[in-house]
Amino acid sequence: MKPTTLCLSVLTILFSISATAQFRKYSNEFLNIGAGARGLAMGGAQVASVQDGTSGYWNPAGLTGVKNNPQVNLMHAEYFAGIGKYDYVGVAFPTANNKRTIGITGLRFAVDDIMNTLFLVEPDGTINYNNIQAFSSADYAFIFSFAQKLKETEKKNINFGLNAKVIHRSVGKFAKAWGFGLDAGIQAHIKNWRFGIAARDITTTFNAWSFSFTEREKEVLYLTKNEIPVKSTELTAPRLVLGIARNFQLSKKTSLLAEANLDVTFDGQRNTLISADPVSADPKMGLELNINNVFYLRGGINNFQKALSDGDTLNLKKVWIYQPSAGAGFKIGNVTIDYAFTNLANQSNPLFTHVFSLKLDMVKAKKEND
Repeated sequence: MKPTTLCLSVLTILFSISATAQFRKYSNEFLNIGAGARGLAMGGAQVASVQDGTSGYWNPAGLTGVKNNPQVNLMHAEYFAGIGKYDYVGVAFPTANNKRTIGITGLRFAVDDIMNTLFLVEPDGTINYNNIQAFSSADYAFIFSFAQKLKETEKKNINFGLNAKVIHRSVGKFAKAWGFGLDAGIQAHIKNWRFGIAARDITTTFNAWSFSFTEREKEVLYLTKNEIPVKSTELTAPRLVLGIARNFQLSKKTSLLAEANLDVTFDGQRNTLISADPVSADPKMGLELNINNVFYLRGGINNFQKALSDGDTLNLKKVWIYQPSAGAGFKIGNVTIDYAFTNLANQSNPLFTHVFSLKLDMVKAKKEND
């Protein structure tokens, strides 16, 4: 009898985290997808200019831009032809004097309805499709943010913010992890210039994994020469995102915001535009055309990396590729609807994703005087 194995996607996840505690270069990568169609349309260049409820994700210092009323942000996206589902919700609560803001953010990235074929083949060699069960591989993050205005004048604003994040990851009933980390951010607005720094995972975010297999499952994994994972801890190294932006007033009702970010990692050499060991850096650039604070047009570019040329049959020639994005937004009263057209592949072999997000300012209704 030759037992079947779990699907390759699950085994890949389990075995990649089965080693002893160490830094993982691509740990918690779902936290790098983004939040809000505005930011995604601008190529993820947000650290210096973001001033709404999505700041809890991009740079907590920007939450001070939420004033007078609470704000709710929602987003849903599907990746890889609907296989991966990504959901985001953020709520921001400013204090009465608008000097402090508290934010709560929830993120979920999941692949649902994965078929577990571990017991597809019975001991007598027959195939029993009734033994197939579905499960999900899901990643969750809950971020609690606090932002404070440090200095506010007519020409200069300086804001500071902190994040505490709780991470939960699960692979069906087989593996679960809990983690904790801290982020910090600062923004400075000087006339038309905006500067931002976001330090993520400043305490080296950790995930503590535990695994649960029945004796029968362990037997099948052993017979199919798969390693049985044991409890482990993975660490996410800190990263620093530097941002600079400038707002250009084109006319009385039209302005153009341009922003550039540099995403600096410290976990070894990566396939990025600036690649070294242990420090690598990935630039991001975005533009936003604002028409009368009602209609917005956006574009961005990021994720520069080297890849094999499509026409290279010998796999010897590497070329630079990048990910472009575009989008638009429309504001009606206290409701803003944003759209992003993002590229998860590259400009020569595109795999586009449509992203929509909603922003709602919870403006209190005015009481009419009798």
